[in-house]
Amino acid sequence: MKSPPTIFREILQPAVIVGALGYFVDVYDLILFAILRIPSLKAMGFSGELLVSHGILLLNLQMVGMLVGGIFFGILGDRVGRVALLFGSILLYSIANIANGFVHSIEAYAVWRFVAGFGLAGELGGGITLVTEVLPKALRGYGTTIIATVGVFGAVIGGLVAQKVEWRTAYFIGGGLGVVLLVLRLSVAESGMFKQLRSATTHVSRGNFFMLFNNLARFMKYLRCILIGLPLWCIVGILVTFSPEISGALKIQGEIKVAQAIAFCYLGITFGGFASGYFSQLLQSRRKILFLFLIFTALAMAGYFLAAGQSNGTFYLAILLLGFGVGYWTVFATIAAEQFGTNIRATVATTVPNFVRGATVPLTLAFNHLKPTCGIVTSAAVISFACVLIALWALRGLEETYDKELDYLEPV
Repeated sequence: MKSPPTIFREILQPAVIVGALGYFVDVYDLILFAILRIPSLKAMGFSGELLVSHGILLLNLQMVGMLVGGIFFGILGDRVGRVALLFGSILLYSIANIANGFVHSIEAYAVWRFVAGFGLAGELGGGITLVTEVLPKALRGYGTTIIATVGVFGAVIGGLVAQKVEWRTAYFIGGGLGVVLLVLRLSVAESGMFKQLRSATTHVSRGNFFMLFNNLARFMKYLRCILIGLPLWCIVGILVTFSPEISGALKIQGEIKVAQAIAFCYLGITFGGFASGYFSQLLQSRRKILFLFLIFTALAMAGYFLAAGQSNGTFYLAILLLGFGVGYWTVFATIAAEQFGTNIRATVATTVPNFVRGATVPLTLAFNHLKPTCGIVTSAAVISFACVLIALWALRGLEETYDKELDYLEPV
């Protein structure tokens, strides 16, 4: 039996370290924009309604960039290589971050937020794909746990940096971190599974995005992987983003600030990410942990909506618990990568998280549609619990992948 130090050395391979730092910069940038959106627009001379309309424009372009980038980098990862995916992703969003610090017009800002979203799209899926293929099957859950836990902590650091430095400097720091990461990427070796696939003498369809739609069983498996992640972006996009308005309707005592709500939520996600990944290894099951964390998320949602009349400290605690519940993002990303063959694994692993992020748009539209007739609290509650029920349904149809052998191909 291997000693703990030996196991630890096996886990902390360059792919895991660089994947974790890459996702750290990814989340850093996403949270940075959420916090700097208003200060940066004000500094560029915009005010009033333009802060809202321009902010929505920038956010939507970033999300479109992530959706398109997820497909592009997924195909790149399956056709050219996992390392090429990671290198291209970090290079692109490093350039975009630095460029964001130089913008002086809304047009330039919009272009570079699209580019940033496009580049950010490949980071998590690329890292998860590489780690699941280079680590032994008994240890790969630990590797992906490290990636997600360290990565999500980037939200906390992004929030601190945004409050301490001028907005342009904050973007320059993000770009600088990416440049440093590019140097570290040189130590990362390509996945042996992918190299074997690339050198195969027989023709194999690699990175064919349409393969996910030409077979009903495969499509349903792909759709279920996406739907499992809905509660996370429902919580971030509605319960946290609109926490000041919802807390007002709940008559929470004391002010609720979005920046602090985001910080508490992502702190919870950080701890939840570690816990979900660790216990999935301990119980040797991805599905059991996903089920338990979804139930915990439902209970945390109930606590959030039943906090009416309580102090703002109690409400922030409810948000922290919501974050912990959806910390299963670690296991969610892992199980998606483990569901599919080597020839489309990167495509799945990069598109699934970004399609879940993109689901924020229809969720917020549904929230706005229900709000006039149902009220802000009831609308948020209906959508939140619906997302959990959908995720539980999706989980029921997925196979257990803890000890699954991943060296296989998806048939055309």
